[in-house]
Amino acid sequence: MNTMLDAFPLWTLFPFTLAVGLLAVELGCRVAKYRKRRYQHESEAPVAPIVAATLGLLAFILAFTFGMAASRFEERRQSVLLEANAISTTYLRGAVLPEPMATDSRNLLREYVDVRLAGADPQKTAQAIAKSEELHQRLWAQATAAAQKERSPMTSLFMQSLNDVISLHEKRLMASLYSRVPGAIWVGLYSLLALAMMVMGYHEGNAGTKRSLAVVALVVAFSTVLVLIADLDRPGQGWLQINQQALLDARKSMSPAP
Repeated sequence: MNTMLDAFPLWTLFPFTLAVGLLAVELGCRVAKYRKRRYQHESEAPVAPIVAATLGLLAFILAFTFGMAASRFEERRQSVLLEANAISTTYLRGAVLPEPMATDSRNLLREYVDVRLAGADPQKTAQAIAKSEELHQRLWAQATAAAQKERSPMTSLFMQSLNDVISLHEKRLMASLYSRVPGAIWVGLYSLLALAMMVMGYHEGNAGTKRSLAVVALVVAFSTVLVLIADLDRPGQGWLQINQQALLDARKSMSPAP
């Protein structure tokens, strides 16, 4: 599922967000100076409480969204570990199936892990999903053939483990592709950022003080948090990546003996 920010490469988001914030500050400052010239004989209500309230609201929404993206990142990380454990268990239980189902199933599971590792590349995700679902059908056909040939508790355990593998595939799809920060939240974040920075610039222009570097630092801080949220929300891209070591270890343990 693509969101509205997916059209922008991740490295462009920081300068874009920084530009939005700084332009909003400049616009607010110019509006304040214009109003001072036009209504110079009228006093205006204090703006500082409004600035504090707007910045507090922006910080709260950023913290809420960051927590949402971070929890989904952790969910994706845990799903990789759970899937690796489920595949390893299925592989071990596959050894007790009658032949040739035992050998065929274990070979398919090795291929399955290779496909899952290749799917970590965003360019190969669609192909990996299609191949994974094909392997699910082939593995289930092997399990069904084994159950028809020899009904035993170990065959039932193998089918149960295989069912867990298939379920975890769906869970990873949901966590990686469909559980994204909604576009409406991104619109709200950028709108609130522009509004808060505009109010900040209005306060500076209304006070008639020299431009402060602290405002620039504040814009940089908010822009950094927004980019981190976008990074957490993009599986397979950016600097925050899900470690695939659990699947690599599983594949290593599944290598056939020489």
